[in-house]
Amino acid sequence: RLDGPVTVAGILFVLVIVADRMTSAGSPLATVWVVAGWGLWALFVAEFVLRAAIAPSTPGFLRRNWWQVVFLVLPFLRFARIVARLRLRPVVRAGRVVSATVRGTRIAGRELTGRAAWRLTVTAIVILTSSQLLYEFAGYTSYALALHDAAYATVTGEPLSSQATVARVME
Repeated sequence: RLDGPVTVAGILFVLVIVADRMTSAGSPLATVWVVAGWGLWALFVAEFVLRAAIAPSTPGFLRRNWWQVVFLVLPFLRFARIVARLRLRPVVRAGRVVSATVRGTRIAGRELTGRAAWRLTVTAIVILTSSQLLYEFAGYTSYALALHDAAYATVTGEPLSSQATVARVME
């Protein structure tokens, strides 16, 4: 019964992550995106705990879904002092983007029955995620340019304009 709402929440989460990155820090809208992101994250944690509780074998469920535990815990690393000391905040932000992507694509794969709808959704999620990572780590001066390059490379297969290591790995 939760599949429909969690599907919508997964797709919204990807869009919230993109919107959060595009909003200037300290603005009222940035606060809205942060609150929305944490609210959706709480929903995902609650859904995971519920699935673990009703699973026939909780240890078996956790063994099969260990990677989801990693992605559910990742945002809380933002508060750890060690993250600040080691200057790992960009890595945690990248983890948040990748986590949203994994959740969004898995939900899309589970819920969308038509192959065309599934492919379009996954393509959009890949483009949005790639643009976020390019903007953060590949030296793009504007998000619009990173989004354009990510979309163009995804659709046509052409190489990215950036020569950064992250861009090469993504290719």
